[in-house]
Amino acid sequence: MDIKQLYELYKQHPVITTDSRDCPEGSIFLALKGESFDGNKYAVSALEKGCAYAIIDDKNVYDEAHDERLILVYDALQTFKNLAREHRRQFDIPVIGITGTNGKTTTKELLSAVLSEKYNVMFTQGNFNNDVGVPKTLFRLTKEHEIAVVEMGASHPGDIKTLVETAEPTCGLITNVGRAHLQGFGSFEGVKQTKGELYDYIVKSEDSEAPFVFLNTQDADLCEMAEERGVKTKAYVAGRVSKCDPFVEVTTEDGLVVRTKLIGAYNMVNVLAAISVGRHFGVSDEQIVHALENYTPSNNRSQLTVTAKNHLVVDAYNANPTSMAAAIENFRMMDVDAPKMLILGDMRELGDSSADEHQMIVALLEEYEFPTVWLVGEEFMKTRNEFRCFHNVEEVKAAIAENQPQGCYILIKGSNGIKLYQLPEVL
Repeated sequence: MDIKQLYELYKQHPVITTDSRDCPEGSIFLALKGESFDGNKYAVSALEKGCAYAIIDDKNVYDEAHDERLILVYDALQTFKNLAREHRRQFDIPVIGITGTNGKTTTKELLSAVLSEKYNVMFTQGNFNNDVGVPKTLFRLTKEHEIAVVEMGASHPGDIKTLVETAEPTCGLITNVGRAHLQGFGSFEGVKQTKGELYDYIVKSEDSEAPFVFLNTQDADLCEMAEERGVKTKAYVAGRVSKCDPFVEVTTEDGLVVRTKLIGAYNMVNVLAAISVGRHFGVSDEQIVHALENYTPSNNRSQLTVTAKNHLVVDAYNANPTSMAAAIENFRMMDVDAPKMLILGDMRELGDSSADEHQMIVALLEEYEFPTVWLVGEEFMKTRNEFRCFHNVEEVKAAIAENQPQGCYILIKGSNGIKLYQLPEVL
């Protein structure tokens, strides 16, 4: 059964589930595999629970079951991507592809909010930005949607190439390139090459009359990457941070003022990206300001949380050397009438560069002479520093219980695996 035949089957049963515990009546179960699970083992059970068909890639299961509702394919995940691409091709609408080392989720949220002022927008929910999340996102497209915003993440070479070939964006945006996932990419050049696969696709695209990318012309790396590929670009509107107390206010070169609820001057480029995309698609400045000023960040990304005892700047979803340095620099510049404290966790997936990158963060902290710095995780424990260090978040929580900080502005940042997101409830 080829993809077009499978898609015809999907149209008769337009719900795909990858979870055998969630099998809506008449849906299609798709058997995915991972390091610790194999969906093929649950295909027959999924049929018994109500699925109309199950797509599998294990011939032994197929041969043993003797069930005509089982559809055997060579690779279930690739079939999932191909089906999602076939579904995406049913809609002749703009599809904006977003990737980048830092800020891609915030940028996706901001420009989706802006575009929603004028259009019915389908956009990536949460962080569904990998080779399973992107197909799931595309299957949410309906005939009511007028534009789509698809976020794409990467941790290995070739990841973005795979995702753009699934989503087939008509225009693209790379927020930035930084030193993240070095264990998977091998080097910073590997990061640039992989993120640049979005530009590569746009250059070669024949699905749009004028494929292009939105480009931050103040970013030398992105400009170099775009120029090397000869990709058509549309420059971000120029602007500056006009206030940061602690929320960021951005003023564009032509006088548009946006007072956001975002923490961190580094969010200026994300705001400018949203303004640029909105203007390109005909959203009025009044609508743009309304959307951006009413957007509230969530999911531990640049959030200001006010507790009974402290003001917390929570950015504990992820961390890499680029975003960590930016967060520290912004926290230093915040003009607040309260003692400052930093609780920083390890930056994961840096490979052989990890020791050097953590030591450079320590050097930055020593240069800025913050009154209180707590470092959390085995990588920071290995550095040469004079700060208070903890093996894990449980030790931090014990220290907080013993010496409760009060009346402080506290920056909380680290990779998700360090679990610093548990701290706001005890601070």
